[in-house]
Amino acid sequence: MTLDGVIQSPGGPQEDPSGGFRYGGWAFPFFDDFMGNEMDQQMGHDFHLLLGRKTYEIFAAYWPYADTEKNPVGAGINKAKKYVATRTLDKLDWSNSFIISGDVAEEIRKLKMEDGPELQVHGSSDLIQTLWQNDLVDELWLKIFPVTVGSGKRLFTDGKFAAAFDLLESKTSPAGVIIAYYKRSGEVKTGSF
Repeated sequence: MTLDGVIQSPGGPQEDPSGGFRYGGWAFPFFDDFMGNEMDQQMGHDFHLLLGRKTYEIFAAYWPYADTEKNPVGAGINKAKKYVATRTLDKLDWSNSFIISGDVAEEIRKLKMEDGPELQVHGSSDLIQTLWQNDLVDELWLKIFPVTVGSGKRLFTDGKFAAAFDLLESKTSPAGVIIAYYKRSGEVKTGSF
Protein backbone atom coordinates (compact mmCIF):
# COMPACT_ATOMS: atom_id res chain seq x y z
CA MET A 1 0.00 0.00 0.00
CA THR A 2 1.04 3.62 -0.37
CA LEU A 3 1.91 5.76 2.65
CA ASP A 4 -1.61 7.17 2.49
CA GLY A 5 -3.16 3.69 2.52
CA VAL A 6 -4.07 3.25 -1.16
CA ILE A 7 -4.01 -0.31 -2.51
CA GLN A 8 -5.60 0.35 -5.90
CA SER A 9 -3.78 -0.68 -9.06
CA PRO A 10 -0.19 -1.13 -7.81
CA GLY A 11 0.85 -3.29 -10.77
CA GLY A 12 0.04 -1.20 -13.81
CA PRO A 13 -2.04 1.61 -15.31
CA GLN A 14 -4.80 -0.67 -16.64
CA GLU A 15 -5.04 -2.92 -13.58
CA ASP A 16 -7.90 -0.95 -12.00
CA PRO A 17 -8.52 2.54 -13.41
CA SER A 18 -12.00 2.72 -11.82
CA GLY A 19 -13.01 6.04 -10.33
CA GLY A 20 -10.58 7.80 -12.69
CA PHE A 21 -7.55 6.47 -10.77
CA ARG A 22 -4.52 7.75 -12.66
CA TYR A 23 -1.54 6.40 -10.72
CA GLY A 24 -1.80 2.73 -11.70
CA GLY A 25 1.61 1.09 -11.50
CA TRP A 26 2.79 3.12 -8.49
CA ALA A 27 4.59 0.06 -7.00
CA PHE A 28 6.65 -0.68 -10.13
CA PRO A 29 9.52 1.79 -9.53
CA PHE A 30 10.20 0.17 -6.14
CA PHE A 31 10.21 -3.47 -7.23
CA ASP A 32 13.71 -4.93 -7.12
CA ASP A 33 15.44 -8.22 -6.25
CA PHE A 34 14.80 -7.58 -2.55
CA MET A 35 11.04 -7.33 -3.19
CA GLY A 36 11.16 -10.35 -5.49
CA ASN A 37 12.81 -12.40 -2.75
CA GLU A 38 10.21 -11.17 -0.29
CA MET A 39 7.38 -12.34 -2.56
CA ASP A 40 9.14 -15.69 -3.04
CA GLN A 41 9.23 -16.15 0.76
CA GLN A 42 5.61 -15.11 1.21
CA MET A 43 4.39 -17.41 -1.53
CA GLY A 44 7.07 -20.10 -1.47
CA HIS A 45 5.05 -22.54 0.62
CA ASP A 46 1.58 -24.09 0.41
CA PHE A 47 -1.28 -21.60 0.61
CA HIS A 48 -4.78 -21.03 -0.70
CA LEU A 49 -5.94 -17.75 -2.24
CA LEU A 50 -9.03 -15.82 -1.30
CA LEU A 51 -9.81 -13.37 -4.11
CA GLY A 52 -12.45 -10.93 -5.19
CA ARG A 53 -13.78 -11.23 -8.72
CA LYS A 54 -11.74 -8.40 -10.23
CA THR A 55 -8.44 -9.67 -8.81
CA TYR A 56 -9.33 -13.20 -9.88
CA GLU A 57 -9.88 -11.98 -13.46
CA ILE A 58 -6.55 -10.11 -13.45
CA PHE A 59 -4.68 -13.14 -12.05
CA ALA A 60 -6.49 -15.63 -14.33
CA ALA A 61 -5.53 -13.61 -17.41
CA TYR A 62 -1.83 -13.87 -16.53
CA TRP A 63 -0.72 -16.61 -14.12
CA PRO A 64 -1.96 -19.73 -15.93
CA TYR A 65 0.23 -18.72 -18.87
CA ALA A 66 3.34 -17.68 -16.90
CA ASP A 67 6.54 -19.73 -17.11
CA THR A 68 6.33 -21.40 -13.71
CA GLU A 69 9.72 -23.08 -14.17
CA LYS A 70 11.34 -19.66 -13.85
CA ASN A 71 8.80 -18.13 -11.48
CA PRO A 72 8.19 -19.81 -8.09
CA VAL A 73 5.48 -17.25 -7.25
CA GLY A 74 3.57 -18.22 -10.38
CA ALA A 75 3.98 -21.92 -9.61
CA GLY A 76 2.55 -21.36 -6.12
CA ILE A 77 -0.37 -19.30 -7.39
CA ASN A 78 -1.27 -21.86 -10.04
CA LYS A 79 -1.03 -24.74 -7.53
CA ALA A 80 -3.10 -22.97 -4.86
CA LYS A 81 -6.82 -23.43 -4.45
CA LYS A 82 -8.43 -20.15 -5.45
CA TYR A 83 -11.64 -19.19 -3.63
CA VAL A 84 -13.39 -16.37 -5.47
CA ALA A 85 -16.04 -14.16 -3.89
CA THR A 86 -18.32 -13.10 -6.72
CA ARG A 87 -21.88 -12.03 -7.37
CA THR A 88 -21.56 -12.12 -11.15
CA LEU A 89 -19.51 -15.13 -12.23
CA ASP A 90 -21.11 -18.55 -12.37
CA LYS A 91 -18.14 -20.44 -13.85
CA LEU A 92 -14.38 -20.24 -13.31
CA ASP A 93 -12.02 -21.54 -15.99
CA TRP A 94 -8.72 -21.40 -14.08
CA SER A 95 -7.94 -24.80 -12.59
CA ASN A 96 -8.44 -25.29 -8.86
CA SER A 97 -10.80 -22.27 -8.62
CA PHE A 98 -14.01 -22.28 -6.59
CA ILE A 99 -16.86 -19.76 -6.34
CA ILE A 100 -17.91 -18.35 -2.98
CA SER A 101 -21.39 -16.89 -3.15
CA GLY A 102 -24.28 -16.19 -0.82
CA ASP A 103 -23.11 -15.24 2.68
CA VAL A 104 -19.45 -14.64 1.83
CA ALA A 105 -18.40 -13.98 5.43
CA GLU A 106 -19.97 -17.24 6.64
CA GLU A 107 -18.37 -19.21 3.80
CA ILE A 108 -14.97 -17.72 4.65
CA ARG A 109 -15.47 -18.61 8.33
CA LYS A 110 -16.04 -22.21 7.23
CA LEU A 111 -12.89 -22.15 5.08
CA LYS A 112 -10.86 -20.84 8.02
CA MET A 113 -12.06 -23.78 10.16
CA GLU A 114 -10.86 -26.38 7.64
CA ASP A 115 -7.52 -28.12 7.87
CA GLY A 116 -5.21 -26.77 5.24
CA PRO A 117 -2.71 -24.07 4.47
CA GLU A 118 -3.17 -20.38 5.19
CA LEU A 119 -5.60 -18.28 3.20
CA GLN A 120 -3.84 -15.35 1.53
CA VAL A 121 -5.62 -12.31 0.12
CA HIS A 122 -3.95 -10.20 -2.57
CA GLY A 123 -5.56 -7.14 -4.10
CA SER A 124 -9.31 -7.64 -3.71
CA SER A 125 -10.04 -4.25 -2.15
CA ASP A 126 -13.81 -4.82 -1.89
CA LEU A 127 -13.39 -8.28 -0.38
CA ILE A 128 -10.92 -6.93 2.17
CA GLN A 129 -13.61 -4.57 3.45
CA THR A 130 -15.91 -7.57 3.97
CA LEU A 131 -13.13 -9.30 5.91
CA TRP A 132 -12.64 -6.22 8.14
CA GLN A 133 -16.36 -5.81 8.79
CA ASN A 134 -16.73 -9.45 9.82
CA ASP A 135 -13.58 -9.70 11.97
CA LEU A 136 -11.93 -12.25 9.67
CA VAL A 137 -8.39 -10.85 9.56
CA ASP A 138 -5.74 -12.76 11.54
CA GLU A 139 -2.53 -11.38 10.03
CA LEU A 140 -1.36 -8.44 7.96
CA TRP A 141 1.61 -8.76 5.62
CA LEU A 142 2.07 -5.15 4.64
CA LYS A 143 4.39 -3.64 2.09
CA ILE A 144 4.29 0.11 2.60
CA PHE A 145 5.66 1.99 -0.40
CA PRO A 146 7.24 5.46 -0.02
CA VAL A 147 4.72 7.29 -2.17
CA THR A 148 1.36 9.00 -1.70
CA VAL A 149 -1.26 9.16 -4.44
CA GLY A 150 -4.05 11.11 -2.75
CA SER A 151 -7.09 9.16 -3.84
CA GLY A 152 -7.98 5.57 -4.64
CA LYS A 153 -9.20 2.42 -2.95
CA ARG A 154 -7.75 2.08 0.53
CA LEU A 155 -6.89 -0.82 2.81
CA PHE A 156 -8.82 0.75 5.70
CA THR A 157 -11.94 2.59 4.56
CA ASP A 158 -14.93 2.75 6.87
CA GLY A 159 -13.35 2.45 10.31
CA LYS A 160 -15.65 -0.38 11.42
CA PHE A 161 -12.82 -2.73 12.45
CA ALA A 162 -10.77 -2.22 15.60
CA ALA A 163 -8.12 -4.70 16.74
CA ALA A 164 -4.63 -4.87 18.20
CA PHE A 165 -1.76 -6.53 16.34
CA ASP A 166 1.75 -7.63 17.35
CA LEU A 167 4.62 -6.86 15.01
CA LEU A 168 6.34 -10.18 14.22
CA GLU A 169 8.93 -8.94 11.74
CA SER A 170 9.88 -5.83 9.83
CA LYS A 171 12.51 -4.87 7.30
CA THR A 172 13.11 -2.18 4.74
CA SER A 173 14.06 -2.65 1.11
CA PRO A 174 16.92 -0.65 -0.44
CA ALA A 175 14.20 1.35 -2.29
CA GLY A 176 12.53 2.30 0.99
CA VAL A 177 9.60 -0.14 1.06
CA ILE A 178 8.72 -1.12 4.63
CA ILE A 179 7.76 -4.77 4.93
CA ALA A 180 5.88 -5.50 8.15
CA TYR A 181 4.25 -8.72 9.35
CA TYR A 182 1.58 -8.34 12.03
CA LYS A 183 -0.45 -10.97 13.88
CA ARG A 184 -3.76 -10.28 15.60
CA SER A 185 -3.26 -10.00 19.35
CA GLY A 186 -6.74 -9.16 20.59
CA GLU A 187 -8.80 -6.11 21.32
CA VAL A 188 -7.62 -2.50 21.32
CA LYS A 189 -6.28 -1.44 24.71
CA THR A 190 -6.59 2.17 25.79
CA GLY A 191 -5.23 4.33 28.58
CA SER A 192 -4.21 7.90 29.19
CA PHE A 193 -1.05 9.93 29.68
